[in-house]
Amino acid sequence: MSQEPGWKSRAPLDQGAPLDSILEQWKRERPDLDPAPMAVCGALRRANDRVRTAIEGNVTSAGLDGAGFDVLLTLRRQGRGETLTPSDLAGEMMLSTSAMTNRLDRLEKRGLIARRADPKDRRSLKVALTEEGFALADDLVVGHLAVEEELLAPLSLTEREELMRLLAKVGA
Repeated sequence: MSQEPGWKSRAPLDQGAPLDSILEQWKRERPDLDPAPMAVCGALRRANDRVRTAIEGNVTSAGLDGAGFDVLLTLRRQGRGETLTPSDLAGEMMLSTSAMTNRLDRLEKRGLIARRADPKDRRSLKVALTEEGFALADDLVVGHLAVEEELLAPLSLTEREELMRLLAKVGA
């Protein structure tokens, strides 16, 4: 068995039982197993849930869902007046092109994006933010970063860098 973690979790009530309590129960019920990976993965999942909930609050205040938010910010980071094909946009967002169509339809209906024929290839479309979409994306990114900064405030710069390094190892 591996060593026990040097921390004791104190999860908010809406996130279930404290992880150390769950580990103790598994150790009692299955002493032949090391439940330590459950604590790490459980902590990751709980952190992800907390981050997602905080970010969704910012997004829903603008009448968007996470999918629309991702499209707007992906287009915004390309620069004013820049365009992407739906395929390129899907690639930037690690989505299938079929998942992109509904997202674009909803955003176009709200006047946040425009689909234009590609002057170099009439069979292709280019997607761009409208002025309204650009302004909304600019507002959203400010709120988005504020939410993320608040979530990360307990961590020093060194701890944030270490967290990024560790998460990259898990995500690789």
